[in-house]
Amino acid sequence: MKYSISPSEDGKYILLKVNGEMTRAMAMQQNIEAHALGAKLGINRYLTDLTEAANVDSVVNNYEFVNVDMQTEPRINRYARVAVLVSPDDHSHDFIETVAKNAGLNVKLFTDRDEAVDHLTKD
Repeated sequence: MKYSISPSEDGKYILLKVNGEMTRAMAMQQNIEAHALGAKLGINRYLTDLTEAANVDSVVNNYEFVNVDMQTEPRINRYARVAVLVSPDDHSHDFIETVAKNAGLNVKLFTDRDEAVDHLTKD
């Protein structure tokens, strides 16, 4: 699994790009790192590019990732706006979006990069 974390060229959001299979533990570590950079730079919007990363974890682990890990980790900004870019035929991240919304997190899946960026940069 490879990933990179950097601010966007315009400095409006943090880009997390992941390649490989995703699990709860990997996702949590990547989110902590991304949110640390966001906090350092004063950015609370995140584009998570999972177009080359499939979620291979169990439903239970996905649920606990959102409702335990993301809710209790003090380094995570629970008020952040997150756009998750996925491949059109990859539905392995759909459950995460549903659970995140139900938990009050501002997370939305996109298959179009321009739409995802528009969502992050509006207002």
